[in-house]
Amino acid sequence: MELVTKAEKDMLEAKLAALIANRPALSQRIAEARALGDLKENGDYHAAREQQGMEEADIRRLQERLSNMSVIDEKMAKAVEGVVFLGSTVRLREEGNGDEDLYKLVGEASPVPPDDYVEVTATSPMGEALLKTKVGDVIRVNAPRGVKMFKIIEIV
Repeated sequence: MELVTKAEKDMLEAKLAALIANRPALSQRIAEARALGDLKENGDYHAAREQQGMEEADIRRLQERLSNMSVIDEKMAKAVEGVVFLGSTVRLREEGNGDEDLYKLVGEASPVPPDDYVEVTATSPMGEALLKTKVGDVIRVNAPRGVKMFKIIEIV
């Protein structure tokens, strides 16, 4: 079960709707390319078929994700004062070097990452470690380059 905010689910549904809406245009493109003749050396035809295959795979993947996700109520998450939950922004201090950064726990990463904080998905090692922690807790993250420890300074 994947947890997402309402805005994240809406974004995924819009992406799915755009892909489904593009089906007739792709079918038309394939039909026009097929009408040009020899399919063995028809680059337009093969490109259109490849795009169709990729978009159909994306449609199936998005439909599967949407059927297995649960939307969290962000108001309820904020009602649990002092606990990190989906949608929370936290300030973390890395143990050892003292670097501090802002992290936001999200269900789905944005296509364009924001400049003022780092997005962390709930299913990532960092996200799993952050979920349901409190200010003052020290979390352990199994990163690709080894274990890192972070102290939760504040929930913004």
